[in-house]
Amino acid sequence: MYTVTNPATGELVEEIENSTDEEVLAAIERVHHGYSSWRARSVAERAKIVARAAELFAERADELAEIMTLEMGKRINEGRGEVGIVVDIFNYYADNGPALLADEPLKVSTGDAVIVKQPIGALLGVMPWNFPCYQVARFVAPNLVLGNTILLKHASICPRSATAIADILHDAGVPEDAYVNIFASSRQVPAILADPRITGVSLTGSEPAGISVATEAGKNLKRTVLELGGSDPLIVLDSADIDETVKATATARMRNCGQSCNAPKRMIVLADLYEEFVDKLSKHVTDFFQPGDPADPATKLPPLASASAADEVAGQVAKAIEQGATLRAGGHRVEPGAFLEATVLTDVTPEMDAYYEEIFGPVVVVFRAEDEEEAVRIANDSPFGLGASVWGTDQARMRRVAEQIESGMVYLNRAGGSSADLPFGGIKRSGIGRELGAAGIEEFMNKKAIRL
Repeated sequence: MYTVTNPATGELVEEIENSTDEEVLAAIERVHHGYSSWRARSVAERAKIVARAAELFAERADELAEIMTLEMGKRINEGRGEVGIVVDIFNYYADNGPALLADEPLKVSTGDAVIVKQPIGALLGVMPWNFPCYQVARFVAPNLVLGNTILLKHASICPRSATAIADILHDAGVPEDAYVNIFASSRQVPAILADPRITGVSLTGSEPAGISVATEAGKNLKRTVLELGGSDPLIVLDSADIDETVKATATARMRNCGQSCNAPKRMIVLADLYEEFVDKLSKHVTDFFQPGDPADPATKLPPLASASAADEVAGQVAKAIEQGATLRAGGHRVEPGAFLEATVLTDVTPEMDAYYEEIFGPVVVVFRAEDEEEAVRIANDSPFGLGASVWGTDQARMRRVAEQIESGMVYLNRAGGSSADLPFGGIKRSGIGRELGAAGIEEFMNKKAIRL
């Protein structure tokens, strides 16, 4: 079943049957058949349709935000903000797609050649619930401009988001057989990947889901992009205003109720600021981030996406305390609904599960570092490598530290976030490939060399 359950109340709103195996096969045939005609359209025509999609996303922002609030508990204002990023992404590829796809002349040792940039076929997208519109946009916008067709499997708690996105794309002019939404189950994904009519897969999700999809894709020689988990470090070297630093870093962590892959989950503070930072951070999250109705614009801390997600994070916090961590703030489940207090943990050591695992909720783990070298060591002592941030007053010093961090992205004096023109992706167990920016249109591209 695909289900809509309000995480603020626990109310079951709607159930939708999974697609049958026959329906999945029919959907594969549709996007395979649609590829020939979609790729035959000019880049300019495809870009114009994608630009119209951006307009429709903007027009329906309130509707989409309300759907996200109902399905996964996103704060209504954050939902509107997410749609704003979606509009930026569609506009970026509509505006820049023709230039990004232009032929690339080459001088080679024996004369001249050209790189022709072409699509590769029908693609499968497996999308998560934490950013129901943004994650889809990162995958769909560049590939539609490129000329690939899309078979989209959304998260099982986001069927209304999935349907609304498909409606927007079709209303914008994307053919019914160039973008097909299916309510497939996870068990049907291997068969989809084994089908020769599907040429690649993009998944955003958990590490176990990424391993499963990558295994099936590898067995079938399919191109793969994976954006998986993260346990991003945030290093505080110094601060001209500790209160502002605490406020900004706490806000970055609590965004989307802490359910962001590239949120700053581990804060590493140099020793001379550590105690003051922890004290102020603990007080700030307790006073400011109070659970409430995500449909109310005044709410600062919405529920997690589901009761099971809240129980899992609460269990991670309880286990960390049992293993010796210190609870500085929060840590308790709040019911009814899928709420968890904003939480601060310290004294977490490598012997504890919380040191290495990803905590996907409103929980901050703060570490003390004696100097830059130890801060970098702690930051890199992780199986993940998605994003990171460095905070301070000296640009050269922050840049020096940033270059030593093992991650796909590093921000200075800000944390997390995304922009349409900046490549997004990680290393280590945080994934494979890049989305957004010029790099985001190249992952499922045939860079065909023609010797003139």
